[in-house]
Amino acid sequence: MKIAIASGKGGTGKTTIATNLAVSLSNSGQQVQYLDCDAEEPNGHIFLKPEVETSEDVTVGVPEVDMDKCTGCGKCGQLCQYSAIICLKDKPMVFEQLCHSCGGCMAVCPENAISEKQRKIGIAEFGKSNGLYFSHGKLDIGAIQTPALIKYVKNKAINDCITVLDVPPGTSCPVIEAIKGSDFVLLVTEPTPFGLNDLELAVGMVRELKLPFAVAINRSDIGDDAVVKYCQKESIKIILEIPNDRKIAESYSRGIMIVEAIPEYKSKFLKLYEDVKRMGENN
Repeated sequence: MKIAIASGKGGTGKTTIATNLAVSLSNSGQQVQYLDCDAEEPNGHIFLKPEVETSEDVTVGVPEVDMDKCTGCGKCGQLCQYSAIICLKDKPMVFEQLCHSCGGCMAVCPENAISEKQRKIGIAEFGKSNGLYFSHGKLDIGAIQTPALIKYVKNKAINDCITVLDVPPGTSCPVIEAIKGSDFVLLVTEPTPFGLNDLELAVGMVRELKLPFAVAINRSDIGDDAVVKYCQKESIKIILEIPNDRKIAESYSRGIMIVEAIPEYKSKFLKLYEDVKRMGENN
């Protein structure tokens, strides 16, 4: 089963839930892998402390112009919506950092003057943490092709075990790439006006993708009850609530997981998995 842990905004406790769920399942004898798809700011490794076994460069294709063939017609620049390639005074200029690797410029070039070369956008690292399979992507500074890096990490995943995906915050393209193909999405929120606003956006996203989902509320005893009322109104199940516990906050600040600081939480995360599994099967 592939379980995506997502949120409409950052800082809701997404990584906290993803890492504790993965570790609880692994410690109970299940074969589990944790994929940190938040490639712009991965932090699952802080808690899981994996032993990285392999590291691979991740590249994307960008255009390279053969000036001997180019006639300066400008069709490539007219097509590109990101201005990654433009013609100035009949001479093409390529801005590799803006390229989204669609290949359109090569397709429209009448002289076949444009070929593809590879540009590094980041790295993918793979390893283990006490029997738990671990992988994450790290986007290079200045690179913008986050979905390509996420896709690379997902394509390297093991298919015959439980997969917990730690998804980037928000509802943008990287999030869509991360949750695509998941069996279930757990939306993590907090009981605040900001949390509710971004939860509504995230709910709209997963409904559009027709993925089964439920909600987890972190720091559930702060703020107000607007999130609970919204979920009741929309017939959305809340399957986990974590209180605003000082012991949890202190352990988090030291890179210690909840199930290590408060062992009785392991049963809560195992129940969370059973609820997710049942809801996923019913859909």
